[in-house]
Amino acid sequence: TTEIYTLSLHDALPISNPDRAAEGAVIEAQLDVGRGPVATVLVQKGTLRTGDIFVVGEQWGKVRALIDDKGDRVKEAGPSIPVEVLGLNGTPQAGDVLNVVTDETEAREIAEYRQRKAKEKMANIGAGTSLDQLLAQAKADADVSELPILVKSDVQGSAEAIVQAMEKLGNDEVKVRVLHSGVGAITESDVTLAEASGAPVIGFNVRANAPARAAAQQKGVEIRYYSIIYDLVDDVKAAASGLLSAEVKETFIGYAKIKEIFNITGAGKVAGCEVTEGVARRSAGVRLLRRSEERRVG
Repeated sequence: TTEIYTLSLHDALPISNPDRAAEGAVIEAQLDVGRGPVATVLVQKGTLRTGDIFVVGEQWGKVRALIDDKGDRVKEAGPSIPVEVLGLNGTPQAGDVLNVVTDETEAREIAEYRQRKAKEKMANIGAGTSLDQLLAQAKADADVSELPILVKSDVQGSAEAIVQAMEKLGNDEVKVRVLHSGVGAITESDVTLAEASGAPVIGFNVRANAPARAAAQQKGVEIRYYSIIYDLVDDVKAAASGLLSAEVKETFIGYAKIKEIFNITGAGKVAGCEVTEGVARRSAGVRLLRRSEERRVG
């Protein structure tokens, strides 16, 4: 007699405890006009419920509503369930981890601590650079024109795509530098940062709030709005092209052969030449050909 056993995939996978405090990962985040900051979270452990207080990256919040993949409101979401979470105080980053905590005080303290650490990290970038490295960097940057921009978008994924597109626009002579990219409306602090660096502010599917518009008008900061990423890239590319140095084209107007060199007091060496082809004009540039090697002399 042969006995046949069946084993389902579900039996082979470890079972997450649905009764513990929820933990999940942010798949996408955006600023919704009517709902505020919204994060799509994949619950990995525990069960996320309406009313739970949580920390996610540098943000915190209290679950005001959970929306499933069908667009319906649900009261809870268990392991392996993706849901939209409403009730955040700000927009997190894709990849941030969401953890449920006991109360709002703890959530706020954790979020504020992470924000301070992030600011300190940004302030300390380059602190360990040696003097030689700084001099080498300054020398390299002196030969490269730079177009700084600041990017704000409605969705984290769009902001990341725009930054990647800007990085591809650079070359040896001109590069585009994204000073800051983020999700949400353009704020007064964005305008202040742009003014300090002489950068325009790029808004993709977002608008500037009233204080930001007033500050931009007062400080002369340009704000540009886009809803199509290709238009945005084309405009920045055109602006970067304007920083390219003028292309110099040389046209040969004549050839001459040096017959004698004279030393003239006060003028230095003067070449006596015989024009063999074309003409010789005053103030024209000259290239000296010596043993098949070119030398620019004026």
